[in-house]
Amino acid sequence: MRVTIVGAGIAGLSTAWSLAKLGHDITLIEQGSIPNPLAASGDRSRMIRRAYGDADGYARTIAEAFDSWDLLWNDLGVSHYANCGVLGISQHAGDGAEQFRTGLDRMKFEYEQFDPLEAAARYPFLDPATFRYAYLDQDGGALFSERIARDMKAWLKMRGAEIRTHTKVLAVDAHAASVRIEDDTIIRADRLVVTAGAWTLQLFPSLAENLMTYRNVVAYLEPPADLAEAWSNAPAIVDIGGASSGYVLPPIDDVGLKFGASVQKSRAPDPDANRVAAPGEGDSLRRLFSPPFSRIDEYTVTEVKTCAYTFTSDERFFSKRIGNTLAVSACSGHGYKFGAAVGRRVAQALDTDDDAGLARWLRAEAV
Repeated sequence: MRVTIVGAGIAGLSTAWSLAKLGHDITLIEQGSIPNPLAASGDRSRMIRRAYGDADGYARTIAEAFDSWDLLWNDLGVSHYANCGVLGISQHAGDGAEQFRTGLDRMKFEYEQFDPLEAAARYPFLDPATFRYAYLDQDGGALFSERIARDMKAWLKMRGAEIRTHTKVLAVDAHAASVRIEDDTIIRADRLVVTAGAWTLQLFPSLAENLMTYRNVVAYLEPPADLAEAWSNAPAIVDIGGASSGYVLPPIDDVGLKFGASVQKSRAPDPDANRVAAPGEGDSLRRLFSPPFSRIDEYTVTEVKTCAYTFTSDERFFSKRIGNTLAVSACSGHGYKFGAAVGRRVAQALDTDDDAGLARWLRAEAV
């Protein structure tokens, strides 16, 4: 079967990987480079974690995500994953970090809990006077997304996939499984998969009733010199507690110390707009981390990146069959951790025509 895939973020790359392993002929079209720094799955690192708050369906699916990444590492011949563990820090009763911990309890996942003084002794960047407790899940850590994209692209080329980068798709004929690109060339296939992330609604405006597009920023920070070693040995942080929904990826293997917070997201009808961070956005993000971090004013913002992503109003993944085309939305940091598993599930759905089963799995309604 000839399959064209539009969008080479992690969902598109892993779909191409899975379909190539099944013997299908693949054409992969990406509007930018691979990796694309503007894509939802761009940037240097992403978190993978078992903690999922009240989203128990996704918590149960995480085992499949880990297994799928292991299959990918076997094919690539290298692992781009650091199992550094994942920390949560609760500042107030019922905050996001506590919800993540109670989710671990429901799933009967093991973790280690610390009082504030114990946590600050382990992680000297914490201020023990500002939080109630911390907990460490040893399973989880950082996925190195740029390296994953580069190696998947090389693997696909070795398997004979046609890869078209810097190629903008202008229109989709869903029933004919064809696309029109910028030079008015028509590319035809037996099946079409659209994994265009934040650009999905430009190709399928009718899906605006199902999907929303958001903009957010992440910042790379340089800690005070005396805390650099502590950070180099730190786990990922799923939630700093309080109201910010702040998270951190540690500076492992030269990827940099990365801060993000979902509280800063905003609706973004045009994913190409406002992609250069505004002055002060990095400092605004940095300040959200005190508490529970001490001396936050001594951290230097070295880089600020914007990101755009799309998911449903209840932050679930989505798919819909339109003619001979399958539109899939599973992007954002929430989506990246499942990226390899998403590709395998999409490939399975194309082979079996089980669109309903794929949609249920993406929404974590059947695992």
